[in-house]
Amino acid sequence: MATDSLSATRVLSDIELEQLLARQKLDRGMLGRLLPLMRPVCWAITGAVLLELAVVAASFARPWFVRVALDEGLLRSSEGAWVVHSQVIAWAVIGLLLAWAARFGLAGGSQYLAGMAAGRILNSLRVRVFAHVQSLSIGYFDRTKAGRIISRIDRDVDSLEPLIVQGPPELLSALLRCIVAAVLLWWLSPMLLAALVVLVPALLLASASFKRVSQRNHARVAENRARFTAHLVETVSGVRVLQQTAQEPRNRARYRVLLKDFADSLIRNHVTSGWFAPFAGLLTAVGTALLLVVGAREMALGRLTFGELAASLFYVQLFLGPLQELSDLFEKYTNGAASAQRIFLLLDTRPDIEDPVVPHPMPAVRGEVCFEQVVFRYDAQRSEPVLRGLSLEVKAGELLAIVGRTGHGKSTLVQLLTRFYEAQQGRVWLDGVDVRELAQATLRRHVGVVLQDNVLFSGSVKDNLQLARPGAPIEALISAAQDLGVHEVIERLPQGYLTQVGALGAHLSHGQRQLVCLVRAYLADPAVLILDEATSAVDVQTEQRIRVALRRLCAGRTAIIIAHRMATVRDADRIAVIERGQVIETGTHEALLARGGWYATLVASQASDGSAERSVELDGRAVLAAA
Repeated sequence: MATDSLSATRVLSDIELEQLLARQKLDRGMLGRLLPLMRPVCWAITGAVLLELAVVAASFARPWFVRVALDEGLLRSSEGAWVVHSQVIAWAVIGLLLAWAARFGLAGGSQYLAGMAAGRILNSLRVRVFAHVQSLSIGYFDRTKAGRIISRIDRDVDSLEPLIVQGPPELLSALLRCIVAAVLLWWLSPMLLAALVVLVPALLLASASFKRVSQRNHARVAENRARFTAHLVETVSGVRVLQQTAQEPRNRARYRVLLKDFADSLIRNHVTSGWFAPFAGLLTAVGTALLLVVGAREMALGRLTFGELAASLFYVQLFLGPLQELSDLFEKYTNGAASAQRIFLLLDTRPDIEDPVVPHPMPAVRGEVCFEQVVFRYDAQRSEPVLRGLSLEVKAGELLAIVGRTGHGKSTLVQLLTRFYEAQQGRVWLDGVDVRELAQATLRRHVGVVLQDNVLFSGSVKDNLQLARPGAPIEALISAAQDLGVHEVIERLPQGYLTQVGALGAHLSHGQRQLVCLVRAYLADPAVLILDEATSAVDVQTEQRIRVALRRLCAGRTAIIIAHRMATVRDADRIAVIERGQVIETGTHEALLARGGWYATLVASQASDGSAERSVELDGRAVLAAA
């Protein structure tokens, strides 16, 4: 209820909207959900951990060799002179070099295993997020910026690598070095360990404070990064509009503001979090000084040798060094945890529309469509209904044309029939079966849609046609294009059916894209075909070609055409006029003209104005009539 009232009083931020869609809070513990990601590669992570243990052993071998070289390689004789045992020193040096070599070699093996595990975990997670994004309902994409979704799959997933792959071995290594160094210092002299332990509470309190501040700052930095990434994606997608309207300076200024917000949050993060490393370094310096003072006293009392004191200097680094590394470990933890929270917020977002537990089987469809007292609004909480108790029947094999003003519900019927949205009241039937009882994939195999702005994917014309019939031979594609009279148009392309269409079909004209989409719909062979303004943005010659193709395309199937141009509408078996979300007229072209209502006025306006778009008066209202 608190979230609903919030959305009603002010515009939600992007992250608040994502929380509303997911019905979850962002700030949640993620450890329990991250552990299962590591299970498939636990063997590699275990190997990396074992190698890190060997690295720790090699690290502690170095001060032992230093102690041997000093205490056993340099001995004072009975006369008080120093005697150098070169063989002992040589073996100690060789052991020291081997310890260094083992450390580097083992560390390399650990990094290899960790990198391999990271690749598998992150790729698996990317596939999981990608598949989940594809399963979300269209309403989610209407309300969420594309750049934010891309940021989740790309940058946020990358940020998890240090947390779930590198983090466990490094944390275990740090703990072991600290514990073993503490034991060895105690073994050499309890006073040495006591000199360092007094510093630990201050370091732990500083670490806890750093973790709390750093996690909050990382969330703010990541959110600002997602905002300017989303703006960048929108700019690339809408660059033509920006250039046509000469809005580049204003858009650039907006991008600068977003970058400034990101930079400010990044600087604030460094300022509020950058104190930890110097503070830990100060404690290390203090600890070293204390150890030298205590160690010198222990030597004076004869309880510590010079070699042991030298080795203890290594141990103090191995004891306090891991505590210093907490800065980097907490940095990885907080950054990864913030990214994990956003990723799982996306994964927790459920589709608005889901398949029934036991879908109704429908191997064949006749094509009878019925809208029964349908009420629908895009925002169920606030907006006015787009459809207001609309009822409309379409017989199997009938060609129905739907006309009406923009924004009065024509295209919404397509969204409801294909179940991209669901009506709040009423029902939509296909062959007497409520579409909510059908699996979405089954429903959309039987209902094909050709829109005004169809999408072609990067690849060739052939690749795009095979989306409707995977693996179809080129002969089948050519035959379908010939049936629709489109083959000559495709053949005139630079490489014919192998022509690369470019991103979103940018290498083809709008008319060429529409013709390819018609062939694709024909190959899919749906029982119900919907053409939503499919001819409204093409030239007259292309429209004539499409009209010829439509007769063949609509033969033997139910067809619903949403259009403004009378040349397309007049050939329909029946015409339905929609006004304010309701059907106000139905009948043939001739019958509606004879009635002298809304449709007749629209035809008259187009006849007097050719193919231009103009506004006419009808019952005191301005009606936009597009040819």
